[in-house]
Amino acid sequence: MGKQMTEMLKGTLEGIVLAILSVRPAYGYEITARLREQGLADIVEGTVYAVLVRIEQKGLVDVERVPSEKGPPRKVYSLNAKGRGDLEEFWRTWSFLAERIERLHRDHTRIGEGEK
Repeated sequence: MGKQMTEMLKGTLEGIVLAILSVRPAYGYEITARLREQGLADIVEGTVYAVLVRIEQKGLVDVERVPSEKGPPRKVYSLNAKGRGDLEEFWRTWSFLAERIERLHRDHTRIGEGEK
């Protein structure tokens, strides 16, 4: 993954994790696996766990300790009402930015084609 992609993901990863949790509760490794399924294979578990700590501290998730067959209990995260509100704000912001970036891209492409 290039540096630009990494930097862009830093700003959106919290919202992406909230979106994953909006589908169903999950623990850290499951979230990492879902990110990989979405083509974000370079995101490491440590990064995901840092996001989970942040969203837990912000009160955006509920946490349940579930016994594990291997090792200590797992922390399963589920999105709560405050987290759903944050996720809705994330999607509104994302839509706003995506529309403007797409408009800039179209304008740039159109100008570039006109100069050929």
